[in-house]
Amino acid sequence: MQIPSSAELVFVATQAALQAGELLKRGFGTSFVIESKPGKQNLVTEYDKASEKCIISSILNHFPNHSFLAEESGTTQNAESAVLWIIDPLDGTVNFAHGIPMFSISIAAAINKEIVAGVVFQPLTNELFIAQKGKGAYLNGSRLQVSKNSSLNDDVMLATGFPYNADENPGHCIDQFAHLTQLGIPIRRLGSAAIDLSYLAAGRFDAYWEVTLHPWDMAAGKLLVEEAGGKVTHFDGSAHQIFCHASMLATNSRLHHEMIHHLTHFKHWKSTP
Repeated sequence: MQIPSSAELVFVATQAALQAGELLKRGFGTSFVIESKPGKQNLVTEYDKASEKCIISSILNHFPNHSFLAEESGTTQNAESAVLWIIDPLDGTVNFAHGIPMFSISIAAAINKEIVAGVVFQPLTNELFIAQKGKGAYLNGSRLQVSKNSSLNDDVMLATGFPYNADENPGHCIDQFAHLTQLGIPIRRLGSAAIDLSYLAAGRFDAYWEVTLHPWDMAAGKLLVEEAGGKVTHFDGSAHQIFCHASMLATNSRLHHEMIHHLTHFKHWKSTP
């Protein structure tokens, strides 16, 4: 089976994201069905499902034999295909359900488990973030570059998110947030990991961290950051594994060592939950 080029994958992902984006724009602010998944305030709406169906259908029109890993429908595996599509059809569902205009669509394509194409679309701002392995990252056609801040004492902006079991403080996520807040550093929690990573790639944020992310939360964003000159690892600095349900630290690369120091501070005085 012929493997498509990363350029072809980016094109198809872009078309799928734009189609699903129109669907989400029509649904935002209307009345719709909301259900709960395991965890506190872990919501899913009918638009999560409709967007995912739209995206997968659009991709299948071009590549009927590819495999999928999607947030709502799980894994659809084709043993003959080297391409896996990783999809979050509505990243920021809680925002969407509460009428908060901060959500996105995230679509990535991996060839033999390596992310080679990524698209994040923010429908309400019409911001289309695109990354192609080895070809750079772009926002609406303009090349992206991470920020140049080299110290947390600079005019930096950080971003983070919390898991649905934050009350259990997994990975010391609450301790880390409190510690960095006490340093006087501005921190934003937007509610969409894909947007956080896209904004980091665009130089709007300088660093982002979060625990227990899923592949669909971060696959496209990870490539965006790396192609914009940033760095992505686990909290301990080890190579980031996209299919590992573990920590993620993404920075402009200049702040990476300093962020690792602060995020791993707690392992020295408190056992991991």
